[in-house]
Amino acid sequence: MKRVAALVVFVAGAVLGVAVTAGVLRGGARTTEDARRSAERIGDSRRSSIVTAAEAVSPAVVSVSVMTTRVVRQDPFGLPFGDDFFSPFMPRRTYRERVPSLGSGVIIDRSGIVVTNSHVVRNAEEIRVNLPDGRHYIARLLGESSAYDVAVLQLEEAKDLPVAKLGRSDSLVVGEWAIAIGNPFGNLIEDSQPTVTAGVISAMRRDIKAQATESGVYKNMIQTDAAINPGNSGGPLVNGDGQVIGINTFIFSSGGGSIGLGFAIPIDLVQRLVSEIRQHGKVRVAWPGMQVQQPTEAIAKRLGWREPGGLVVTIVDPRGPATSAGVKSGDRIRKVNGRTTDTVEDAQASIYGSQVGDLLHLDLERDGKRMVLDVKLEEAPER
Repeated sequence: MKRVAALVVFVAGAVLGVAVTAGVLRGGARTTEDARRSAERIGDSRRSSIVTAAEAVSPAVVSVSVMTTRVVRQDPFGLPFGDDFFSPFMPRRTYRERVPSLGSGVIIDRSGIVVTNSHVVRNAEEIRVNLPDGRHYIARLLGESSAYDVAVLQLEEAKDLPVAKLGRSDSLVVGEWAIAIGNPFGNLIEDSQPTVTAGVISAMRRDIKAQATESGVYKNMIQTDAAINPGNSGGPLVNGDGQVIGINTFIFSSGGGSIGLGFAIPIDLVQRLVSEIRQHGKVRVAWPGMQVQQPTEAIAKRLGWREPGGLVVTIVDPRGPATSAGVKSGDRIRKVNGRTTDTVEDAQASIYGSQVGDLLHLDLERDGKRMVLDVKLEEAPER
Protein backbone atom coordinates (compact mmCIF):
# COMPACT_ATOMS: atom_id res chain seq x y z
CA MET A 1 0.00 0.00 0.00
CA LYS A 2 2.73 2.26 0.82
CA ARG A 3 4.32 1.55 -2.47
CA VAL A 4 1.08 2.08 -4.28
CA ALA A 5 0.42 5.17 -2.33
CA ALA A 6 3.89 6.31 -3.09
CA LEU A 7 3.38 5.55 -6.76
CA VAL A 8 0.13 7.38 -6.80
CA VAL A 9 1.68 10.30 -5.14
CA PHE A 10 4.52 10.28 -7.65
CA VAL A 11 2.20 9.93 -10.58
CA ALA A 12 -0.04 12.59 -9.22
CA GLY A 13 2.97 14.74 -8.64
CA ALA A 14 4.10 14.09 -12.18
CA VAL A 15 0.69 14.97 -13.56
CA LEU A 16 0.61 18.06 -11.40
CA GLY A 17 4.07 18.96 -12.62
CA VAL A 18 3.01 18.58 -16.22
CA ALA A 19 -0.08 20.62 -15.59
CA VAL A 20 1.93 23.35 -13.91
CA THR A 21 4.54 23.27 -16.67
CA ALA A 22 1.85 23.50 -19.33
CA GLY A 23 0.26 26.36 -17.45
CA VAL A 24 3.57 28.15 -17.25
CA LEU A 25 4.15 27.64 -20.97
CA ARG A 26 0.68 28.87 -21.84
CA GLY A 27 1.09 31.79 -19.41
CA GLY A 28 4.48 32.54 -20.90
CA ALA A 29 2.98 32.63 -24.35
CA ARG A 30 0.27 34.97 -23.16
CA THR A 31 2.84 37.10 -21.36
CA THR A 32 5.01 37.32 -24.49
CA GLU A 33 2.01 38.21 -26.63
CA ASP A 34 0.79 40.75 -24.10
CA ALA A 35 4.27 42.23 -23.92
CA ARG A 36 4.40 42.50 -27.69
CA ARG A 37 1.01 44.17 -27.84
CA SER A 38 1.95 46.44 -24.96
CA ALA A 39 5.17 47.38 -26.73
CA GLU A 40 3.17 48.20 -29.86
CA ARG A 41 0.81 50.36 -27.82
CA ILE A 42 3.75 52.09 -26.16
CA GLY A 43 5.39 52.50 -29.56
CA ASP A 44 2.24 54.10 -30.92
CA SER A 45 1.99 56.43 -27.97
CA ARG A 46 5.66 57.41 -28.28
CA ARG A 47 5.16 58.41 -31.89
CA SER A 48 3.78 61.77 -30.93
CA SER A 49 3.38 64.72 -33.25
CA ILE A 50 6.81 65.89 -32.10
CA VAL A 51 8.40 62.64 -33.25
CA THR A 52 6.70 62.64 -36.65
CA ALA A 53 7.37 66.35 -37.16
CA ALA A 54 11.06 65.91 -36.36
CA GLU A 55 11.32 62.92 -38.69
CA ALA A 56 9.69 64.88 -41.50
CA VAL A 57 11.87 67.98 -41.28
CA SER A 58 15.23 66.80 -39.89
CA PRO A 59 16.61 65.40 -43.19
CA ALA A 60 16.40 68.93 -44.66
CA VAL A 61 18.09 70.68 -41.71
CA VAL A 62 21.70 71.42 -42.60
CA SER A 63 24.90 72.63 -41.02
CA VAL A 64 26.24 75.86 -42.51
CA SER A 65 30.03 76.19 -42.22
CA VAL A 66 31.43 79.63 -42.93
CA MET A 67 35.00 80.80 -43.38
CA THR A 68 35.88 84.46 -42.91
CA THR A 69 39.13 86.40 -42.57
CA ARG A 70 39.99 88.90 -39.87
CA VAL A 71 42.98 91.17 -39.45
CA VAL A 72 44.90 90.65 -36.20
CA ARG A 73 47.38 93.12 -34.75
CA GLN A 74 49.94 91.59 -32.42
CA ASP A 75 52.36 93.45 -30.13
CA PRO A 76 55.85 91.97 -30.37
CA PHE A 77 56.57 92.10 -26.61
CA GLY A 78 53.09 92.07 -25.10
CA LEU A 79 52.05 94.39 -22.31
CA PRO A 80 52.81 97.09 -21.37
CA PHE A 81 54.16 97.87 -24.83
CA GLY A 82 50.72 97.28 -26.27
CA ASP A 83 49.45 100.37 -24.49
CA ASP A 84 48.56 103.35 -26.64
CA PHE A 85 51.30 105.38 -24.93
CA PHE A 86 53.99 103.14 -26.43
CA SER A 87 52.33 102.42 -29.77
CA PRO A 88 54.11 105.18 -31.76
CA PHE A 89 57.48 103.69 -30.76
CA MET A 90 56.84 99.95 -30.98
CA PRO A 91 56.12 98.22 -34.31
CA ARG A 92 53.14 95.89 -34.41
CA ARG A 93 52.84 92.77 -36.51
CA THR A 94 49.66 92.54 -38.55
CA TYR A 95 48.46 89.31 -40.10
CA ARG A 96 45.30 87.85 -41.59
CA GLU A 97 43.64 84.95 -39.80
CA ARG A 98 41.09 82.54 -41.22
CA VAL A 99 38.16 82.20 -38.83
CA PRO A 100 35.57 79.39 -39.08
CA SER A 101 32.04 79.66 -37.74
CA LEU A 102 28.96 77.46 -37.74
CA GLY A 103 25.22 77.85 -38.03
CA SER A 104 22.17 76.01 -39.26
CA GLY A 105 19.87 76.21 -42.25
CA VAL A 106 16.97 74.45 -43.92
CA ILE A 107 16.44 73.30 -47.51
CA ILE A 108 13.12 74.63 -48.83
CA ASP A 109 13.35 73.78 -52.55
CA ARG A 110 14.65 70.80 -54.51
CA SER A 111 16.67 73.14 -56.69
CA GLY A 112 18.99 73.59 -53.71
CA ILE A 113 17.60 76.70 -52.02
CA VAL A 114 18.67 76.96 -48.37
CA VAL A 115 17.41 79.57 -45.91
CA THR A 116 19.50 80.72 -42.96
CA ASN A 117 20.18 83.91 -41.01
CA SER A 118 22.10 86.78 -42.53
CA HIS A 119 24.35 86.97 -39.47
CA VAL A 120 25.36 83.32 -39.99
CA VAL A 121 26.98 84.07 -43.37
CA ARG A 122 28.06 87.68 -42.78
CA ASN A 123 31.40 88.46 -44.48
CA ALA A 124 31.66 84.86 -45.65
CA GLU A 125 34.42 84.02 -48.11
CA GLU A 126 33.46 80.37 -48.33
CA ILE A 127 30.20 78.63 -47.40
CA ARG A 128 29.82 74.87 -47.08
CA VAL A 129 26.55 73.11 -46.36
CA ASN A 130 26.52 69.65 -44.76
CA LEU A 131 23.45 67.41 -44.91
CA PRO A 132 22.46 64.88 -42.24
CA ASP A 133 22.97 62.06 -44.76
CA GLY A 134 26.67 62.92 -45.01
CA ARG A 135 26.63 64.85 -48.28
CA HIS A 136 28.23 68.27 -48.42
CA TYR A 137 28.17 71.06 -50.98
CA ILE A 138 29.69 74.43 -51.71
CA ALA A 139 26.97 77.06 -51.39
CA ARG A 140 26.63 80.36 -53.20
CA LEU A 141 25.03 83.36 -51.52
CA LEU A 142 22.07 84.35 -53.69
CA GLY A 143 21.20 87.33 -51.54
CA GLU A 144 20.55 88.49 -48.01
CA SER A 145 18.87 91.18 -45.99
CA SER A 146 20.63 92.37 -42.87
CA ALA A 147 17.52 94.42 -42.03
CA TYR A 148 15.48 91.22 -41.68
CA ASP A 149 18.43 88.90 -40.87
CA VAL A 150 17.59 86.45 -43.65
CA ALA A 151 19.97 84.94 -46.21
CA VAL A 152 19.29 82.64 -49.16
CA LEU A 153 21.91 80.13 -50.36
CA GLN A 154 22.11 78.06 -53.53
CA LEU A 155 23.67 74.61 -53.36
CA GLU A 156 25.79 73.93 -56.42
CA GLU A 157 25.18 70.72 -58.41
CA ALA A 158 22.93 69.18 -55.76
CA LYS A 159 20.48 66.40 -56.62
CA ASP A 160 17.76 64.43 -54.85
CA LEU A 161 17.64 66.82 -51.94
CA PRO A 162 15.28 66.45 -48.98
CA VAL A 163 12.94 69.42 -48.65
CA ALA A 164 11.13 70.76 -45.61
CA LYS A 165 7.47 71.58 -46.00
CA LEU A 166 6.58 75.20 -45.28
CA GLY A 167 3.56 76.17 -43.21
CA ARG A 168 1.94 79.47 -42.32
CA SER A 169 2.88 81.65 -39.41
CA ASP A 170 -0.18 83.90 -39.52
CA SER A 171 -2.39 81.06 -38.25
CA LEU A 172 -0.28 80.08 -35.23
CA VAL A 173 -1.91 79.76 -31.83
CA VAL A 174 -0.17 80.55 -28.57
CA GLY A 175 0.31 77.28 -26.69
CA GLU A 176 0.61 74.95 -29.67
CA TRP A 177 3.68 72.75 -30.13
CA ALA A 178 6.90 74.33 -31.36
CA ILE A 179 9.89 72.20 -32.32
CA ALA A 180 13.31 73.83 -32.83
CA ILE A 181 15.70 71.88 -35.04
CA GLY A 182 19.33 72.82 -35.60
CA ASN A 183 22.45 71.20 -37.00
CA PRO A 184 25.48 73.34 -36.16
CA PHE A 185 27.88 70.41 -35.75
CA GLY A 186 27.00 68.35 -38.81
CA ASN A 187 30.62 68.35 -40.01
CA LEU A 188 32.26 67.90 -36.62
CA ILE A 189 30.67 64.78 -35.16
CA GLU A 190 30.25 61.27 -36.50
CA ASP A 191 26.49 61.28 -36.04
CA SER A 192 25.45 64.24 -38.17
CA GLN A 193 21.76 64.09 -37.27
CA PRO A 194 20.21 67.42 -36.20
CA THR A 195 19.33 68.31 -32.64
CA VAL A 196 15.65 68.52 -31.74
CA THR A 197 14.14 70.47 -28.84
CA ALA A 198 10.47 71.02 -28.11
CA GLY A 199 8.27 73.58 -26.42
CA VAL A 200 5.31 75.72 -27.29
CA ILE A 201 4.54 78.97 -29.04
CA SER A 202 4.95 81.36 -26.14
CA ALA A 203 3.84 84.58 -27.83
CA MET A 204 3.29 86.14 -31.23
CA ARG A 205 4.18 89.45 -32.85
CA ARG A 206 6.98 90.33 -30.46
CA ASP A 207 8.79 93.59 -31.30
CA ILE A 208 12.37 93.62 -30.01
CA LYS A 209 14.13 96.92 -29.38
CA ALA A 210 17.44 97.60 -31.08
CA GLN A 211 19.44 97.76 -27.85
CA ALA A 212 18.39 94.20 -26.98
CA THR A 213 20.21 92.58 -29.93
CA GLU A 214 23.46 92.88 -31.82
CA SER A 215 21.98 92.49 -35.31
CA GLY A 216 19.37 95.22 -35.54
CA VAL A 217 15.67 95.64 -34.97
CA TYR A 218 13.37 92.62 -35.01
CA LYS A 219 9.62 92.99 -35.25
CA ASN A 220 6.65 90.63 -35.40
CA MET A 221 8.77 87.77 -34.04
CA ILE A 222 7.57 84.37 -32.84
CA GLN A 223 8.55 83.63 -29.23
CA THR A 224 9.07 80.05 -28.07
CA ASP A 225 10.41 78.24 -25.02
CA ALA A 226 11.85 75.43 -27.16
CA ALA A 227 15.58 75.46 -26.42
CA ILE A 228 17.55 77.39 -29.04
CA ASN A 229 21.29 77.34 -28.40
CA PRO A 230 24.29 78.97 -30.08
CA GLY A 231 24.79 77.45 -33.53
CA ASN A 232 21.08 76.80 -34.06
CA SER A 233 20.61 80.18 -35.73
CA GLY A 234 19.11 79.70 -39.17
CA GLY A 235 17.46 76.39 -38.34
CA PRO A 236 13.69 75.87 -38.62
CA LEU A 237 10.99 76.24 -36.01
CA VAL A 238 8.41 73.57 -36.78
CA ASN A 239 4.78 73.00 -35.80
CA GLY A 240 3.14 69.72 -34.79
CA ASP A 241 2.23 68.99 -38.42
CA GLY A 242 5.87 68.95 -39.48
CA GLN A 243 5.75 72.32 -41.24
CA VAL A 244 8.34 75.07 -40.95
CA ILE A 245 6.74 78.10 -39.31
CA GLY A 246 9.81 80.21 -38.59
CA ILE A 247 13.58 80.57 -38.75
CA ASN A 248 15.27 80.46 -35.34
CA THR A 249 17.29 83.64 -34.93
CA PHE A 250 18.29 84.64 -31.40
CA ILE A 251 17.70 84.14 -27.70
CA PHE A 252 17.63 86.22 -24.55
CA SER A 253 20.20 84.70 -22.23
CA SER A 254 22.12 85.60 -19.10
CA GLY A 255 24.88 83.05 -19.65
CA GLY A 256 24.88 82.20 -23.34
CA GLY A 257 22.57 79.18 -23.12
CA SER A 258 18.83 78.81 -23.52
CA ILE A 259 16.60 80.03 -20.70
CA GLY A 260 13.38 79.49 -22.64
CA LEU A 261 13.29 82.84 -24.41
CA GLY A 262 13.89 82.14 -28.08
CA PHE A 263 12.72 84.09 -31.12
CA ALA A 264 12.09 83.10 -34.72
CA ILE A 265 11.36 85.07 -37.89
CA PRO A 266 7.86 84.17 -39.17
CA ILE A 267 7.96 81.95 -42.25
CA ASP A 268 5.39 84.12 -44.07
CA LEU A 269 7.90 86.98 -44.08
CA VAL A 270 10.78 84.65 -44.93
CA GLN A 271 8.97 83.33 -48.01
CA ARG A 272 8.39 86.85 -49.30
CA LEU A 273 12.05 87.71 -48.81
CA VAL A 274 13.14 84.51 -50.56
CA SER A 275 10.91 85.38 -53.52
CA GLU A 276 12.41 88.89 -53.67
CA ILE A 277 15.95 87.55 -53.63
CA ARG A 278 15.32 84.86 -56.23
CA GLN A 279 13.64 87.33 -58.60
CA HIS A 280 15.79 90.42 -58.05
CA GLY A 281 18.98 89.18 -56.40
CA LYS A 282 18.30 91.36 -53.38
CA VAL A 283 15.51 92.59 -51.11
CA ARG A 284 14.48 95.88 -52.66
CA VAL A 285 13.95 98.77 -50.27
CA ALA A 286 10.28 99.78 -50.30
CA TRP A 287 9.85 103.55 -50.47
CA PRO A 288 6.72 105.59 -49.60
CA GLY A 289 8.23 108.87 -50.79
CA MET A 290 7.56 110.84 -47.61
CA GLN A 291 8.94 111.53 -44.16
CA VAL A 292 7.06 111.82 -40.87
CA GLN A 293 7.87 112.84 -37.32
CA GLN A 294 6.28 112.92 -33.91
CA PRO A 295 5.46 116.58 -33.24
CA THR A 296 6.34 118.36 -30.03
CA GLU A 297 3.58 120.05 -28.06
CA ALA A 298 4.61 123.39 -29.54
CA ILE A 299 4.45 122.09 -33.11
CA ALA A 300 1.14 120.34 -32.47
CA LYS A 301 -0.30 123.58 -31.11
CA ARG A 302 0.97 125.53 -34.10
CA LEU A 303 -0.64 122.96 -36.40
CA GLY A 304 -3.93 123.46 -34.61
CA TRP A 305 -4.15 119.98 -33.09
CA ARG A 306 -6.56 120.05 -30.19
CA GLU A 307 -5.55 116.65 -28.76
CA PRO A 308 -2.29 114.67 -28.84
CA GLY A 309 -1.59 111.67 -31.02
CA GLY A 310 -0.56 110.90 -34.56
CA LEU A 311 2.38 111.83 -36.75
CA VAL A 312 2.83 114.81 -39.00
CA VAL A 313 4.01 114.50 -42.59
CA THR A 314 7.05 116.77 -42.92
CA ILE A 315 8.37 116.04 -46.43
CA VAL A 316 6.67 114.63 -49.51
CA ASP A 317 8.85 113.82 -52.51
CA PRO A 318 7.16 115.36 -55.56
CA ARG A 319 8.10 112.31 -57.67
CA GLY A 320 7.24 109.73 -55.06
CA PRO A 321 4.25 107.42 -54.50
CA ALA A 322 2.91 109.48 -51.57
CA THR A 323 2.44 112.47 -53.88
CA SER A 324 0.70 110.24 -56.42
CA ALA A 325 -1.66 109.05 -53.66
CA GLY A 326 -2.50 112.62 -52.64
CA VAL A 327 -0.55 112.91 -49.38
CA LYS A 328 0.51 116.46 -48.51
CA SER A 329 2.98 118.01 -46.12
CA GLY A 330 1.25 118.85 -42.84
CA ASP A 331 -1.16 115.91 -42.99
CA ARG A 332 -1.75 114.18 -39.67
CA ILE A 333 -1.41 110.39 -39.87
CA ARG A 334 -3.55 108.57 -37.34
CA LYS A 335 -3.13 104.96 -38.47
CA VAL A 336 -0.93 102.97 -40.83
CA ASN A 337 -2.37 99.67 -42.06
CA GLY A 338 -4.98 99.86 -39.33
CA ARG A 339 -2.46 100.34 -36.53
CA THR A 340 -2.48 103.49 -34.41
CA THR A 341 0.73 105.45 -34.96
CA ASP A 342 1.66 107.89 -32.22
CA THR A 343 5.41 107.40 -32.59
CA VAL A 344 7.81 106.83 -35.45
CA GLU A 345 8.43 103.35 -34.00
CA ASP A 346 4.70 102.63 -34.38
CA ALA A 347 4.89 103.57 -38.04
CA GLN A 348 7.98 101.43 -38.59
CA ALA A 349 6.27 98.45 -36.96
CA SER A 350 3.23 98.96 -39.18
CA ILE A 351 5.22 98.80 -42.40
CA TYR A 352 7.76 96.18 -41.26
CA GLY A 353 7.94 93.48 -43.91
CA SER A 354 6.22 95.59 -46.56
CA GLN A 355 7.69 95.24 -50.03
CA VAL A 356 7.69 97.02 -53.35
CA GLY A 357 4.18 96.96 -54.75
CA ASP A 358 2.43 96.71 -51.37
CA LEU A 359 -0.16 99.28 -50.34
CA LEU A 360 0.08 101.43 -47.23
CA HIS A 361 -3.39 102.25 -45.93
CA LEU A 362 -3.17 105.66 -44.29
CA ASP A 363 -5.86 107.06 -42.02
CA LEU A 364 -5.12 110.77 -41.82
CA GLU A 365 -6.55 114.18 -41.11
CA ARG A 366 -6.29 117.34 -43.15
CA ASP A 367 -7.85 120.59 -41.98
CA GLY A 368 -9.85 118.65 -39.42
CA LYS A 369 -11.31 116.24 -42.00
CA ARG A 370 -10.67 112.49 -41.92
CA MET A 371 -9.63 110.67 -45.10
CA VAL A 372 -8.12 107.38 -46.18
CA LEU A 373 -5.37 107.18 -48.80
CA ASP A 374 -3.51 104.20 -50.24
CA VAL A 375 0.17 104.64 -51.04
CA LYS A 376 1.66 102.04 -53.39
CA LEU A 377 5.25 101.46 -52.36
CA GLU A 378 7.98 101.80 -54.96
CA GLU A 379 11.63 100.83 -54.98
CA ALA A 380 13.75 103.44 -53.28
CA PRO A 381 15.72 105.51 -55.82
CA GLU A 382 19.49 105.31 -55.78
CA ARG A 383 21.12 108.25 -54.12
